[in-house]
Formats: sequence, C-alpha cells, structure tokens
Amino acid sequence: MTNNQVAFALGLAQKAGKAASGDFAVRGALKAGKVKLLVIATDTAENTKKELLYLAEQAKVEVKEFLTKAELGYAIGKAQRTAVAIMDENFAKMLRK
Repeated sequence: MTNNQVAFALGLAQKAGKAASGDFAVRGALKAGKVKLLVIATDTAENTKKELLYLAEQAKVEVKEFLTKAELGYAIGKAQRTAVAIMDENFAKMLRK
C-alpha cells in the first residue's frame, strides 16, 4: 500500500468517526478494547513506541507502522500525531492490504 493510499484510508476513517488520535484517546481506546488496528508513525520515539506496542499487545491489537508524525497528522486533518487507532474492522482491513 502506498503512502497516498494509507493517508486516504486514514482520512476516510477520521471523517467516519472511526479513528482515535492523540495520546489519551489512543490509550483510552486500547484499554477499552475498541481498537481493531493501531497505526504508529515511523519516526516515533523508541520509548513511546515501546509503550504503545505493550498496550497493543495487552489488547491483542495488530500494529502497523506508516508515514511520519507530520504525514499521519496531515492525513487525518490534525496536527502531528504519533499514533492513530482504527476502531472499525473494514477500515482496518483496508489498511492491512
């Protein structure tokens, strides 16, 4: 999947209300068991990545690394984002391709 396709899918998920972004929203969604796929930026700091991977592992959620923080934020129409939680199985399938 190209970066443009990833950005498009993330943008659609955001508009549909099926994406959570930002530290507290992502962590809360993971802990609540709502997340189907976690997208982490490729330039995320190692400690932050470890924390997110641990939370995803506990929630049994697949993790993909796409785009930079700036690109991830731009794709969903927000400021830089470290991670975006996808909370819909159809959008998750689209991003897994």
